[in-house]
Parts: sequence; structure tokens; C-alpha cells
Amino acid sequence: MTADRIYRLMISGGGTGGHVFPAIAIAHAFRERHPRAEILFVGAEGRMEMTTVPNAGYKIVGLWISGLQRRLTLSNLLFPFKLLSSLLKARKLVKSFRPDVVVGTGGFASGPVMMAAAQLDVPSLIQEQNSYAGLTNKRLAAKAKRVCVAYPGMEKFFPKDKIVMTGNPVRKDIIGLNEKKATALSKYGFESGKRTLLILGGSLGARTINESVIAGIDALIQSRIQVIWQTGKSYFQSVKEQVADKDLQWIRISDFVTQMDQAYASADVVISRAGALSISELCLAGLPSILIPSPNVVDDHQTKNAMALVEKEAAILIRDEQAKEKLIAQALELLDDETRRAQLSRSIATLGRPNAAVHIAEEIERLIK
Repeated sequence: MTADRIYRLMISGGGTGGHVFPAIAIAHAFRERHPRAEILFVGAEGRMEMTTVPNAGYKIVGLWISGLQRRLTLSNLLFPFKLLSSLLKARKLVKSFRPDVVVGTGGFASGPVMMAAAQLDVPSLIQEQNSYAGLTNKRLAAKAKRVCVAYPGMEKFFPKDKIVMTGNPVRKDIIGLNEKKATALSKYGFESGKRTLLILGGSLGARTINESVIAGIDALIQSRIQVIWQTGKSYFQSVKEQVADKDLQWIRISDFVTQMDQAYASADVVISRAGALSISELCLAGLPSILIPSPNVVDDHQTKNAMALVEKEAAILIRDEQAKEKLIAQALELLDDETRRAQLSRSIATLGRPNAAVHIAEEIERLIK
């Protein structure tokens, strides 16, 4: 690498936190190594990355692109026009920005940008978060120079000679949670002598998890455990209305958790979907976890993500259709079982990869060389 050269990095990915936050972590790691680097994000108009990325300190350009719906909609009819528009704009962006490397972390905008990079002979790197690769990344891998993965056995999806095992990049503030526990509990108005349950549904929320918590709200209240409950923005108002007459002295409800390190530091047990980013964070945090894979994802990849932990006795899995009946009872049982919590914590912590973003930054440097 040349000391006086300003490197240019284009990163595309978004739609959900599982694509956006790894992209930001990669940008942070590269900029720490190259403070003068110019980094441009490309996302999908109207999606969360259009606010999250600028808040993290980076420029972003939006494409007119969205995914196909499972039913006939106006959006589906417009899809061919959106795709053509996005391909043309992506090609123009790559030509004008002249990146040294293009990085794709998945999501609607990633496809057009990575395709444009291939057409213009710009080296590209794919970061695949899941244990079951998405269709777009599988197609793009033929032209990519590197594919950074978080799970073993990914050669069934990608060319073996392009695969690098890096893990999923996550935010650094999740490291050293024990030192933050007292401060975190105080932030939530909690007591150190009580156990705390953290309930997460991903960046967009999870209907089944919310409904399961509402079904078990009386049991949670009677147990007098402390609860941090992230509902997701679209479910927040409905949840508040349904529990308005309950004693919520030890329950904190929010639409979105902005300081995840504080939430993790407070928790003794976590309930979560099984998105790749969520699992990577839980591994790094070393927290006993109950995973409810979403059934509404392509190729059921969340179940495959969760099973990678369950097979190592590093997490508990509850099926989506069983959650209303079993979830809260299982969570309370785990909170009462210190031995089981300790075993899960030890097992999941062995799977954490705290330096994933740095390793990906190193692969980007190799491509530039």
C-alpha cells in the first residue's frame, strides 16, 4: 500500500440491519487503517441505510430499487424498470467515483453495484453473513475476487479458491460488557440483584416474538424479572396499547435500541431472531440465547444459522409456530438455571470473531495491491 495515496472504497448493502451494520463496521475498520480514504455507500432509496449510514459519518447515494414481493403488486410491475434504472445509475457511479474496490454486503442495492463493478473491471469483494448464501451473492460470486464468510462449508455456494473465513463484522462496543454492566443497569433504572431478559426482534421487529411476549406478559410481571423489550417501529404503538393496563415497573419497552452495548451488558438471557448479525453479536457478547428463526426469509436461512449454534450446544432454538406456547416459559426457566446459562455462555463465546472487520479490511488491501 502506498502511504501518500488516497484509496477509494465503494460499499453497497442495506435494507435491514443485518446488511447495513456489517457494511458500516467494514468502513470503520478500513478508515482506521487509512484515515484519508474516500468511502461512498450505495443503498436503496427509502430504506434504513439512507439515515443510518449518514449518522455513522459516511456519504450515501440511493438507487431506485426494491425486492420482488410474493404477490402481484405495483412494485413488482415496476421491478424491471427499477432494475434497469439502478443498473444504469450504478454504472455511472462506479465510473465517476473510480473505486479501488467495491464491497457488497447484500440487500437490494448490492446487486446492481456489484454487476457494474464487474462490467467495468473493478475488483469486488462479497461479504456473506449467513450460513446459507443468498441467490444474489451466489450469482455475483463468479465475478467477485473474494468472498468473506462467517460459516464453514460455504464452498457449496461459492468457488473454494475465493472463500476467506473472516466471521461477521460487528460493532466494537460489544467487547468488554462485564465492565459496563453496573452502568447499563443504572441507565435502565434496574437493580443489580435482579435478573434481566433482553428481547430483540431485529431492526424491523418481529411479530411472533411480540405476540409471544404479550401472551406471557403476566408471567413476566409475576416473576419480577427485569425486561428490555425492543418491539420494532411498526409494532411499537400496538404493543404499548395492548399492555397499557399492566404493571410495567420492571419492563422497558422501546421501538429500537440505539445503544446495544448497554442492552447486552444488562442482559442475563437474550431472546432473538436468528439473523446472521444478531448471532454474531450474541457470540461476541457471550450471552445465553433463545433463538426463534424467522420463517419469512429466503431458503429458511435463519434456521440454518441457529442450528449452527444449537449443534454446538451454544443456544436454544424454538420454532416460530411454537413460540406463543413455549417462549416465555422457556426464558423464565433459563433465567432460573444458572448452570445452564453458564454452559450456554461458555459455548457461544467460543464462536465469537471480534476481529472480523479488520480481517475484511486486510482482504480489501490485498485486492488493491
